[in-house]
Amino acid sequence: MKARLLRLSNDLRESYWFVPTVMAMAALLLALAMVYIDSHAGSTWMDGLPWLYAARPDGARSLLSSIGGSMIGVAGTTFSVTIAAVVYASGQYGPRLLSNFMSDRGNQVTLGTFIATFVYSLIVLRTIRSAGESGAGTPAFVPQLALLVALILVLCSIAVLIFFIHHVPMRIHINNVIERIGDRLIEEIDLRFPVFVGVPLDEGTDGPRVPTAFRADVGRTEYERRAPVRAKHTGYIQLIDESTLLDAARDHDLILRLQYQSGDFAHKGSVLLEAWPAERCDEDTVKALRGAFAVGSRRTALQDLRFLIDELVEIAARALSPGVNDPFTANSCLDWLGAAMADLARRDLPSRLRADEDGVLRVIAHPMTFAGFIDRAFGALAQYASADMIAGKRFLNALGDVALSCDDPGRIATLARHAGDFRALADGSLDGACRDAVLSRADDLLRALAEPDYKRRVRDGNAWLGGTA
Repeated sequence: MKARLLRLSNDLRESYWFVPTVMAMAALLLALAMVYIDSHAGSTWMDGLPWLYAARPDGARSLLSSIGGSMIGVAGTTFSVTIAAVVYASGQYGPRLLSNFMSDRGNQVTLGTFIATFVYSLIVLRTIRSAGESGAGTPAFVPQLALLVALILVLCSIAVLIFFIHHVPMRIHINNVIERIGDRLIEEIDLRFPVFVGVPLDEGTDGPRVPTAFRADVGRTEYERRAPVRAKHTGYIQLIDESTLLDAARDHDLILRLQYQSGDFAHKGSVLLEAWPAERCDEDTVKALRGAFAVGSRRTALQDLRFLIDELVEIAARALSPGVNDPFTANSCLDWLGAAMADLARRDLPSRLRADEDGVLRVIAHPMTFAGFIDRAFGALAQYASADMIAGKRFLNALGDVALSCDDPGRIATLARHAGDFRALADGSLDGACRDAVLSRADDLLRALAEPDYKRRVRDGNAWLGGTA
């Protein structure tokens, strides 16, 4: 249930209807409150303010009609401009970036402000009456305070319109798009590591802690003691509620092995996880474990770092395509990927073995490795960047920046492997001076990474002086 609520919260943040609806309802309540105050307090309070003049029924109707008509017109124009910007950005940068623009709070509040002002004007307009309109002797009624609030809302709407005109082009500027994705990637890395789903256990204790049923040499008898929890829906796993998994495993003394992670595609009937021993896993437990997985039609960044990395890779790959040929956009993506991987290189990645608060193994998750994230980021871009001198040199610069944050020899070996693979790709993709420039930069990096004082060599090497290519 918690996983579904979190997914619903994310869907509401990425919708264009929720915030405008809330603001329209707030405007409705505000209009009713202002009319109520006017009907009980009257307008005599305005007599002491010489710069305010009480409006008559005809003038009040004309004013509110103008406000309401103009606001709904501007709201329609705003919506059209927003959709046009979203379509442009989706086609230019990739369809997976659509949710980034849909979740933009500025666009949602702008649309909501105009609709709220329209609703407020409509409700207040309905309450105005002339003398004798409702019968002989009926006095005129003009909600003066409500009219004043309507004017304030108009001024707010004008300010929001000015903001919107500035906000839309800034929002679709490619550097700002990349910055928002990169910032969120770094923020998620900071939130996720080093702990995720329980307390990590030392990998060195893998043997005695992992049950025989989950080992590679498992026998048929032990294998049959694994209870599969199957998916009931088809789609992408958007969220895994780790607290539900740990609570269910602890309450029933189970050990769970996850078969999927956030961002993976699961179909109906596929095994989401396996629980051991099977005799302790009843129908209610299976239902609770299944409810820890939120499945949807698309990937999200709720728990999926790979999705954010893929967004940057997609923008860079499109920029390096022959039809676009924009290596400087690819350079921006490489800069943010390098910053994110450098931040990751300074952190300890959690073990795949996760324990409860008592130190008892409860969950066996997918292993998260530095090499896996580097493969996802730089490995996926190597084939595109190796065919362009500008992007190729920046690719190697980014690897060097990541190396400056690494202290583990295994991680340095991973970076050296990627630099070597990239050199081989560039050797076959480039010609002439472009080829020589990239290969020289790759050789400098490989020589530096092979030395014990690689940080000094990378930092002081001529290829890295002055920053970037």
